[in-house]
Amino acid sequence: MPAFFVLALVVAGVHLLGQRSGGRTLAFALGLGAVLGVVLQRSRFCFYCHARDYFEGGDSRGLLAIVAAIAVGTVGMHVVMTAWLPVPLAGRLPPDAHIGPVSWALVAAGLAFGLGMVISGSCISAHWYRLGEGSPTAPFALAGAAAGFLLGFGSWNWLYSATIATAPVVWLPHHLGYAGSAALQLLVLGFVSALLWRRLPASGTVPQSSPAARSFGAALRSLIEGRWNFAWGGLLVGAIAVVAVLRMRPLGVTAALGSGARGFGDHHALLPARLEGLDSFAGCVTAVAESLWQTPNALLVGGIVIGALAAALASGQFRPGWPSGQQVARGLGGGVLLGWGAMTGLGCTVGNLLSGTMAGALSGWVFGASLLFAVWAGLRLRLGSPPAQRLLPIDRPGNPNIHS
Repeated sequence: MPAFFVLALVVAGVHLLGQRSGGRTLAFALGLGAVLGVVLQRSRFCFYCHARDYFEGGDSRGLLAIVAAIAVGTVGMHVVMTAWLPVPLAGRLPPDAHIGPVSWALVAAGLAFGLGMVISGSCISAHWYRLGEGSPTAPFALAGAAAGFLLGFGSWNWLYSATIATAPVVWLPHHLGYAGSAALQLLVLGFVSALLWRRLPASGTVPQSSPAARSFGAALRSLIEGRWNFAWGGLLVGAIAVVAVLRMRPLGVTAALGSGARGFGDHHALLPARLEGLDSFAGCVTAVAESLWQTPNALLVGGIVIGALAAALASGQFRPGWPSGQQVARGLGGGVLLGWGAMTGLGCTVGNLLSGTMAGALSGWVFGASLLFAVWAGLRLRLGSPPAQRLLPIDRPGNPNIHS
């Protein structure tokens, strides 16, 4: 019942926003965010958890879900971009697409973000949906991320003059056309999938449903309470990313957080008077908004938290707890790295890795490779959560798989 009440509030909010002048995009953002929150929470779609399960447990299902999301998004985004920019001429980029400069600063951003995931236990998008689950770490990780954005703004001018200003912005359709770009990405994703397919868990370790469990009632309970299939989670995330660009900017979850941090820094004179070239880039833009909670990204993020809350309540996985000192320290410390990496890289695992690669941006691939290396290195150095928490049986019905 509480879950239906939360969803009813979302529906009411979408209706009220839609009635306002110019509010349809805001209503769309809130509704889509709620759907995304449900999908993320039920499928446990988390870049760090999926990478950790592969590096430490040899389970590639999560990474295959990410590959599936990128593949679906690649096809959809390339179709959409043909309407934005019919001929991908050199020197022109699709409006708002997450296509950034490729430099050593981007590699540093990916490394910092990856280590931030290991220390805090999640990426930023997962911290948003775990906030809806009552995670004791998520509030501190998000607060740390805001502080990391401030540090990123502080280091931006030096990085911009040192490398970003002259770094190449590589967009594959400039060189291969839309069809060639999509074909190359799908070929690479297919090759990665073939490698990951060899690391699928043995069939005996995957729970099999009995004939009695195949009834409609059992299937419905599994949909509400059990973990959704990895592949379906990835496919749905990819589809939502494509739907997002039809009405607003490409999918991202840090623009509102960054804008809020930038506004705070400007108000308290913590930032340089001018951030060189920053507002000329697309990605997860951080321009200061007069009313932050009336921006599509803020409502999208709010929808993610509310949708995850509804899904967690329905499945019995809303389990708030008092944070321990270690959780506070890991959240704040890891969050700072997440925020600095997201600001410097012009996006996080959603805005940069997902939306960027879907659009054919080399920056998305470089950011993704950098953070995966950092996760691997961080786990080797045992910077992550204790082994007892990492080795939970993730597919057991009713197990929320909350690692932070």
